[in-house]
Amino acid sequence: MIGLIGIRKNTPLEIREKFIVKSKRYDEYFRELLKELNEVVILATCNRTEIYFNASLNEEELLKKIFDIFKWDYEYKKYVFITNSKDAYRHLFEVCSGFHSKILGEDQILGQVKDAYEEALEFKAVSLELHRLFQEAITCGKRFRKEAKLFEIPVSSSSIVVNEAINHKCTKFMVLGYGEVGQLVMKYLLSHKIETVYLVVRNPRIKDEMQDERVKVITFEEKNKYINSIECIISCTSAPHPVVKAEDISESGNRLVIYDLSVPRDVEKEVALLSRTEVYNIDTISRIDDENKKLRKDKMEENRHIMNKYLKEYDEWLKLRSISHVIKNLKTVGNDVYEKRVQTFSHKSKDKNDIALAHKLIKSTSDFYINRAIEVIKEETLKGCGEEWIGIIEKIFMTKE
Repeated sequence: MIGLIGIRKNTPLEIREKFIVKSKRYDEYFRELLKELNEVVILATCNRTEIYFNASLNEEELLKKIFDIFKWDYEYKKYVFITNSKDAYRHLFEVCSGFHSKILGEDQILGQVKDAYEEALEFKAVSLELHRLFQEAITCGKRFRKEAKLFEIPVSSSSIVVNEAINHKCTKFMVLGYGEVGQLVMKYLLSHKIETVYLVVRNPRIKDEMQDERVKVITFEEKNKYINSIECIISCTSAPHPVVKAEDISESGNRLVIYDLSVPRDVEKEVALLSRTEVYNIDTISRIDDENKKLRKDKMEENRHIMNKYLKEYDEWLKLRSISHVIKNLKTVGNDVYEKRVQTFSHKSKDKNDIALAHKLIKSTSDFYINRAIEVIKEETLKGCGEEWIGIIEKIFMTKE
């Protein structure tokens, strides 16, 4: 059974921060999860924590095991939803198409889903239904975005904060972190007429990648030398603790706008209490008015049929997979009948040409009826009547001679 455990929509940020998935512990997570589950994919982003699985455990038992493996407090169980079957895989198709993003239609999630799937592949955590599901969902997401032409109105948390900062007349920046989100932030920033960007990283070798003279690559240990000379901070690290603290920032000085794109938050809560700071977290950023939001929504709804087509095809594949053992048995029966009839004919005929012709005729006759029986089973399974027809066909074809 395919299922999904995720954080409920509109769960407060301070609660979402409790559901930490540590990237350094993925090896341990997968090892423990695969003791309980047939397949699993961990989708953990700055704004989403979802565990996709293939298993037959009951919900309460499964939830307890998941919470225990990730070291989550079971007291927060009420903030988690669990669903299975069609609801679970419909959710993933909608995620890949941008329907469940905080910023509707944003384009980062598809890459994040692909990364999560590839990570599961690396750990040999997918091989059956979940393997096919993620392949189809990623393909669907790509086609949906292309045919809905969402690229004509691109949007992400990265682009929104950069546009907002430019609107605030900021020209001196500090960007903390250079992962996928950090790279997008830098791309958008450098497309504007800004003065300076201090890029704070743990790996100083990134300096070799930077060709733009406006970029100054520094370490986290150096950031406080420059933090009071800038006008805007955009933080997007994967640190499990705050990296910008109130003690880092002088009480006096010009206005400092801070955008925190991370979960858990990179910016200490007390920073917002300083008189010269304006702090926006991932929730407040997603509520920033976006003039293109309605246009994106309309385009996405117009093209929902693309997603529904892939959803239907995957649903049909699952149904047909469930009768694969019946199809295999029918083919075995057909082959047995063919071999017995040919053997009987061979014993009674001495003409090699007749025997060769009999081979072809008996085989084609056997295949005709077996293939027709398989077609009927498939048709009726997709209509929801498969069990009844399987019983009838088994009585006809699998009765012992």
